[in-house]
Amino acid sequence: MTKGILGRKVGMTQIFTKDGILVPVTVVEATPNIVMQVKTVESDGYEAVQLGYQDKRDVLSNKPEKGHAAKAKTSPKRFIREIRGVELKNYEVGSKVTVDTFKEGDAVNVTGITRGHGYQGNIRRWGQGRGPEAHGSRYHRVPGSMGSIINRVPKGKHLPGHMGVKRVTIENLVIEKVVADKNVLLIKGNVPGAKNSLITVKSAHNSTKAKK
Repeated sequence: MTKGILGRKVGMTQIFTKDGILVPVTVVEATPNIVMQVKTVESDGYEAVQLGYQDKRDVLSNKPEKGHAAKAKTSPKRFIREIRGVELKNYEVGSKVTVDTFKEGDAVNVTGITRGHGYQGNIRRWGQGRGPEAHGSRYHRVPGSMGSIINRVPKGKHLPGHMGVKRVTIENLVIEKVVADKNVLLIKGNVPGAKNSLITVKSAHNSTKAKK
């Protein structure tokens, strides 16, 4: 069954394994999540558990948010996501989900919003090459021809534009260490998002990377 937790990307560091191997890891702070709602086939048409992370200031919360949080006997949350494929009997509205839900060696999928890079040209955004750099070329970093059709840009044409800020999932990452007393997960490698960005960690299925 699927397990999941919501957290915050703190940054990256490195640790040594028991075999003395240096491993780069991402530090994810995941203070106890609150089960905001348990969805069933009878009431919602599908099964899922809704988790809430990070308290939201009362002045920033509207009445529907306050009423929804009151059912779980908690305060409104800043970050709310649903986890499907869970064992519903293990969750109750108002209960907590902590980092010890996972254990060292578990394979996980991490979802987050990538860093924003603003308006970028086609070389940085799409990895295109430069034109000739010789004198008189007059073609260095431009996007290239639009094709033979006039007054129309072909669908999918790689052009300059806004780069980043996309929802991305990196699959089959491995949890190197669980620090339960500090509510921290150490995940091998990098995860999407800038520092302090909010992410979702869910167990990965059919992964060959999980440690036995």
